Amino acid sequence: MCGRFTLAATPEEVAAFLALFDLEDFPPRYNIAPTQPILMATAGPPREPGSNLPDRVALLVRWGLIPSWCKDPRKLPLLINARSETAAEKNAFRAAMRHRRALVPATGFYEWKRQGAKKQPYLIRPKGGGVVAFAGLTETWSEPGGSEIDTGAILTTAANDQIAHIHDRMPVVIRPEDFARWLDCRTQEPRDVADLLRPVEPGFFEAIPISDKVNKVANMGPEIQEPVDPAASGPPPVSPAAKREPRGEEDQLKLF
Repeated sequence: MCGRFTLAATPEEVAAFLALFDLEDFPPRYNIAPTQPILMATAGPPREPGSNLPDRVALLVRWGLIPSWCKDPRKLPLLINARSETAAEKNAFRAAMRHRRALVPATGFYEWKRQGAKKQPYLIRPKGGGVVAFAGLTETWSEPGGSEIDTGAILTTAANDQIAHIHDRMPVVIRPEDFARWLDCRTQEPRDVADLLRPVEPGFFEAIPISDKVNKVANMGPEIQEPVDPAASGPPPVSPAAKREPRGEEDQLKLF
C-alpha cells in the first residue's frame, strides 16, 4: 500500500508537469499522511470550440476516500488506497473509477521493509528526481448538515521486481503521454484504461534507506529523507505509533 508520500516540487514544476493553470502556491511537503489534504488534478469541464476553459483543474482533497453513499464515515476503514485490479468492481470505488479519475503529483513515496520484528523505512523516488503522477480517484461526500468534502484515494498495483523485496504493492504511475486518456471519463470507461494500471518498469524508481524520523507524522522537514546505512545502524524498532497504520488494502476491501 502507499501510506505516506512526498511532494517537494515547486508549484511551477507541478503546474508544468500536469498542464495546470492558476495553481495556487504551496510549500514543499515531505511527509504527507492519511486524512491530510492532498493535491489532485482532474479533467476540466467540457469545452465548447474556441473556449478558454482549462483541460485540467487542480483540487485539494482529504486523503481517504469516502463513498458518496456512505452515511457515517466512522463506520468505514480509512480508504487511502484502492487495488487497481478490483477497484472497478468494488462498491466503494466503482463510481469514481467510471466518473472521477485523477492524477496525484508526488516526488516520491515511503515504504517500510519488514526485518523480523523491525522495519526499515525507504524513500522511493523517480531515479534522477522530478515529479511523478500516481493514479487517483476522487469522490465528493455530503455531510448530513449539507456541506461537501472532496476526498480521494491512490490506486496501487503489484510491486515490480525492484520494489517487491521492500513491499508487495506500489502506487500506479501514469505517464504524461497517458494523462489525457486516464482523465477522460466521458469516453474512456475503466476497461479502456485498464492497460495503464500496471507496475512501472524496474529502474524508474530508486529506493533509498532513510531513518525512522519519517515514522512520526510531526516530522515534516527535508531531514527525514537523509539516507542512512542500515547495515551500520541496524533497522529501527517499530514504534507504537508506527504499528497503528491505516488498514491494509486487503482488510479495507473485505468490507466492500
